[in-house]
Amino acid sequence: MKVRHRLETLLVRIVRALVRLLPMPAVRRLGHGIGRLAYLLDGARRRTALENLANAFPGRPAHERRQLARAVFSHFGGLLFELIKFGTWSRERMLAAVETEGEERARQALAEGRGVLFFTGHFGYWEIHALTFALRVEPISMLARPLDNRQLDAMLEQIRTCTGNTVIPRRGAVRRILRDLAAGRGVAILIDQHLYEADAVYVGFFQRRAATTSALAALALRTGAPVIPVFALPLAGGRYRLIYEHPVEPPLSDTHDAVREFTQRCTDVLEMYVRRDPELWMWMHRRWRDQDAQAVGSRIPDPGSRESADV
Repeated sequence: MKVRHRLETLLVRIVRALVRLLPMPAVRRLGHGIGRLAYLLDGARRRTALENLANAFPGRPAHERRQLARAVFSHFGGLLFELIKFGTWSRERMLAAVETEGEERARQALAEGRGVLFFTGHFGYWEIHALTFALRVEPISMLARPLDNRQLDAMLEQIRTCTGNTVIPRRGAVRRILRDLAAGRGVAILIDQHLYEADAVYVGFFQRRAATTSALAALALRTGAPVIPVFALPLAGGRYRLIYEHPVEPPLSDTHDAVREFTQRCTDVLEMYVRRDPELWMWMHRRWRDQDAQAVGSRIPDPGSRESADV
């Protein structure tokens, strides 16, 4: 094992022992503090976040974008600590920490018997959403890329599966997802990371082209499984609100490039939430890449902008 991986594993074990002793509000505050420290120390990710925020919100003053970037790091520090704490709780305590909105939409979709494709992004508390959905409704499968640190990956998978969910590795995932959908099971997919694979599609995200997984749309069009956006927001006192949006309508069967159109519709829902609460999204990820800009153009004109009128 690499020295860095050993240090990471040791640090997480220390954090896990510490958070067991603290109430969730204190854990959230501690995590926020660690996140703000990471903003100061991690120059590379700080620069990426500030660059992304400048491209997404060019009209905001630079000092506001810096403040927002600090809030992003603060949130993700809190997310890590809270997830570790959440994984130590009993099932009853997990359920007591959440409230829901639109859960009947998920239940109705599952009742159709074609399985359900749930999607979200690295936004809010997506991991906690999956954990509690298994308790409130039924377990699901989650598509995930393994961490490079195998010990940390095993620790994370232990948390992810502690309420009955199953993790599907990305390699060879399609057959497994198809089997789960055929069995009427829910499958959760994140759609907001840059994708290198040949089956990526380019859609607009904050008016810029972003290479995005086509798997969600392709699977939905192939199987007829409903597609439901899900989001988890923080509440005061270390609690959470779980939101289930209306299913995303698929394009008509004769739509040109239906996979790209469906992917765009799903991405639009995610963007709506990120615009509402930008401090909850992972801006330190290089979602837009220079080579993409060179290949297909860096921006997609807003239909209501002067740039669009000049095209």
